[in-house]
Amino acid sequence: MADLKERLLPPKPASAINLREAINNRPSASGRVPFQGVDVLGLKKRGQGLRSWIRVDSSGNSQIIEVDKFTMMRRCDLPARDLRLLDPLFVYPSTILGREKAIVVNLEQIRCIITADEVLLLNSLDSYVLQYVVELQRRLKATGVDEVWQNDANHGADLNRRRGSRNFDNVFGNTSPDYLPFEFRALEVALEAACTFLDSQAAELEIEAYPLLDELTSKISTLNLERVRRLKSRLVALTRRVQKVRDEIEQLMDDDGDMAEMYLTEKKMRMESFVYGDQSVTGYRSIDGASISAPVSPVSSPPETRRLEKSLSIARSRHESMRSSESTTENIEELEMLLEAYFVVIDSTLNKLTSLKEYIDDTEDFINIQLVFMCRIMYVIS
Repeated sequence: MADLKERLLPPKPASAINLREAINNRPSASGRVPFQGVDVLGLKKRGQGLRSWIRVDSSGNSQIIEVDKFTMMRRCDLPARDLRLLDPLFVYPSTILGREKAIVVNLEQIRCIITADEVLLLNSLDSYVLQYVVELQRRLKATGVDEVWQNDANHGADLNRRRGSRNFDNVFGNTSPDYLPFEFRALEVALEAACTFLDSQAAELEIEAYPLLDELTSKISTLNLERVRRLKSRLVALTRRVQKVRDEIEQLMDDDGDMAEMYLTEKKMRMESFVYGDQSVTGYRSIDGASISAPVSPVSSPPETRRLEKSLSIARSRHESMRSSESTTENIEELEMLLEAYFVVIDSTLNKLTSLKEYIDDTEDFINIQLVFMCRIMYVIS
């Protein structure tokens, strides 16, 4: 009987045999050992291993780098939960997060980290990722974003002139407007790639749907009904994705604080100027309007003077932070106009899908009326 059972039944997997042996060889309660059925250390090491990233700097140069998870967290000052949004093994809805030193973007196939100096994407052979890299390099090398932004920062009048003359044609042109800093150029290419991808999928669905629905109205069959059912399932899934991108853009436009947080280049420039200014104040004393190049020694200064200098430094940093925060909140028009442009694009895609859903619902109502009418005729005939 045992031989017959072994011949008929398939062999047991090795995991089941190891689990059975672990249960049979389990020690008593006094000598309990850890469960050995799962290689937790192996899983942990794989999660912390090196990963290949595509790095694009502000000049448009790209390179492949190998960085582990914790190094990337320190490099971009991001928590682990933000990096999980970029992992292709997990499925997360579209998200755009503004952090202190980075913007985390998860828009369809485009998953990247944008800082004031670089864009980091997980290395992938996906065509949309490669197209994003190529398009971003083309736009950066076409105008030189760093030089333009530095000139705009040094010449406020020229920046105001450019802000007053921008329009939607600039946003939808072949190249980004030259007043945008690096992080917004990278974000714009990501938004454009996601909106174009979703709009192309909606167009393909329209091309497939309308002839199929017209065929169903002329010939009701099980095959046509099943094709329409699958089509409707795809439509619902695509509508959900488009709606999430639209809601994410709308949520950003409604929150001035989130938009102000995404001005990474301005924050970096303010930080650098504050550090340089603080060093110059610490290194020199000014007495009666004359600057003396004698360094301030905290050891030789009396305790009261050191406490006063520390209090003044803290107060000055808080004042600068509040003033820069207020000025950034007032000058978020660039990002708001950029988001509004792509909000119009994704909203148009959503309207296409909504119209298609209404057409499907009307067709289903028409089919139901036809079926009821046919059933009544058959009943009368019988």
